[in-house]
Amino acid sequence: MRLGTTDMDLSRTGFGSWAIGGAGWRWSWGGQNDSDSIAAIRYAVEHGVNWIDTAAVYGHGHSEEVVGKAVAGLAEAPYVFTKAGLVWDPDDPAASPRRTMAQVRREAEDSLRRLGVEAIDLYQVHWPDTGESQDWDGADGPSPNATPLEEYWRTMADLKAEGKVRAIGLSNHSVAELEAAERVAHVDAVQPPFSALNRTAAPEIAWAAGHGTGVIVYSPLESGLLAGRFSPERVAALSDDDWRKTHPNFTTGLATRLAVTDALRPIAERHGVPVASVAVAWTLIWPGITGAIVGARDAAQVDGWLPASTLTLTPEDLSEITAAIGASATDGPATP
Repeated sequence: MRLGTTDMDLSRTGFGSWAIGGAGWRWSWGGQNDSDSIAAIRYAVEHGVNWIDTAAVYGHGHSEEVVGKAVAGLAEAPYVFTKAGLVWDPDDPAASPRRTMAQVRREAEDSLRRLGVEAIDLYQVHWPDTGESQDWDGADGPSPNATPLEEYWRTMADLKAEGKVRAIGLSNHSVAELEAAERVAHVDAVQPPFSALNRTAAPEIAWAAGHGTGVIVYSPLESGLLAGRFSPERVAALSDDDWRKTHPNFTTGLATRLAVTDALRPIAERHGVPVASVAVAWTLIWPGITGAIVGARDAAQVDGWLPASTLTLTPEDLSEITAAIGASATDGPATP
């Protein structure tokens, strides 16, 4: 499917590389074997996935390095997307990274080196610049440390004009911020979170549809909650350095979210596919969505969502999912 007005035709699912960043940083999913990561990426590419999404902050550069090793030497290299704007302190890896675009040119050069590519296919701003840590909530008002959106978006456009990147995008930005960016340079793509458990990005997706902007959504499996394999016991067994172990979605909100997952099981059985494929396929029917980013830590997990690209959900399926979403009291519209 064409990514906005770019010349890139994307598979409906892309490989997400957050978890393969491994251990040792604030938003880690715990330890990860690099050989498993490389095998998973190559397995996905062999089965038709033609784009990979990563970010500099994942594993403090390690995810980009692994992606670079995985795509090196492939006969048909997939598109490689990455993100800037979350900057970490190498002397304090456990600290939450800062949201800053003050060093984006250096970040781009570092990402190009780690990925081993001549140009980044889609370069994205990870979060709006606040100049503060990722945990900063803005309760005291705007931060004086923030780089203005118009300034950092102009730099992104300059990187595109210079050929260092092919397309530029914004992740986790509001409609108002997208409007401001569009007045400076066209927004080629947006990357919001979107799943049956989180539909709050519906306005941003609608904005993109009206502006020739591609949409690649992240967390369609809600960090594994919609994959059909989670339980309170599995949460308890997560490693202590896995950010999910203490997140509300996996603790106080776990039962509500697993109820939605349970509603997907009979649908998956009717179609003969894994539960994860139903969850991802649901996001792909939403108007305006170009593709969904789905993570995997090994080839077996890739098999869990590969059928989503060709799965056709019936009106009965959609009705059941809508009812489950309605009962979950999660945020956002239940239907397009």
